[in-house]
Amino acid sequence: MQVNRTRRLRQLALIPLLATLGGGLLSACAPLMVGGMVGTAMVATDRRTSGTQVEDQGIELKAGKRLADKLGDRVHISVNSYNRQVLLTGETRTEEDKAEAERIVAEVENVGRVVNEVQVGFISSLSSRSNDVLVAGKIKASLVDARDLISNAFYVVVERGEVFMLGRVTEREAHRATEIARGVSGVKKVVRLFEIISEEELARTAPKPPKPSESR
Repeated sequence: MQVNRTRRLRQLALIPLLATLGGGLLSACAPLMVGGMVGTAMVATDRRTSGTQVEDQGIELKAGKRLADKLGDRVHISVNSYNRQVLLTGETRTEEDKAEAERIVAEVENVGRVVNEVQVGFISSLSSRSNDVLVAGKIKASLVDARDLISNAFYVVVERGEVFMLGRVTEREAHRATEIARGVSGVKKVVRLFEIISEEELARTAPKPPKPSESR
């Protein structure tokens, strides 16, 4: 009994930890920008421009507020934006609310495309959302462990065990990350929403290593 209780406490303690690791991006649907760095270092390795990163944050805030103002607590919808592509996940009770949510978000400034993955049916429980957070954490750890990937290139959203993967990545990186996510326990399905770039473009845009300091 004591062992089970200790294990449960550790699982609960992991939830706020994952939120911190996610760089403030972790919400009920568990979006996770994966990478081992935070602050200025994470911004520098993000494959979006700094201006686009700011725009994506603004889109999420504005869209979330407009959805709350117009649809209230009768829906559970999470908004995640990457390179102006906006992913909607969660649940509504009617098809009308699902369509209305997409319309509201499409009218937000700087939105380029809306991917509406909201499900019509019962609103998810807190335990289901907590499990999504744990699954997202496992995916993060697996991507960080992969030596052939830049983990910070991937933006992961988990909803009801379904994994949505975004990012500006090559086909090789997309395939590898998808296979990694599929191998994580608790994952039911992986949906790729990547923006595919060439290996040449990746080489051009990759951060250059710092020059060694000159010896005196």
